[in-house]
Amino acid sequence: MFSHIMLGADDIEASRKFYDATLGALGYAPGAMDDKGRVFWREKTGIFAISKPIDGKPASCGNGSTVGFSVSSPEQADAWHKAGLENGGTSIEDPPGVREGAAGSLYLAYLRDPSGNKLCALHWIG
Repeated sequence: MFSHIMLGADDIEASRKFYDATLGALGYAPGAMDDKGRVFWREKTGIFAISKPIDGKPASCGNGSTVGFSVSSPEQADAWHKAGLENGGTSIEDPPGVREGAAGSLYLAYLRDPSGNKLCALHWIG
């Protein structure tokens, strides 16, 4: 359904360090910067990117918005969360763990990136 997700970032290098670490914990290669200063993590399943806003205004996070990353296990979610905390992210919501709800049992970990964007690592528990 989605081709790509691009988030605004005022400090590209701080955000690149954060995403290289968190996405690296999920097995993805470091991002590649293009000639416009945007950084892309390209995979067969889609593209994740960061960029300074084109309009020149400061980046801002979307209130109520969350970008979720699929992970293969609770351990991978924990590694993602730890990498984020060690590279400029902030833990939010409840600590990583199992949540029960209408969608069933999920293992979730939440972070805010250096620009304030809300992120989640999600593992569906079978």
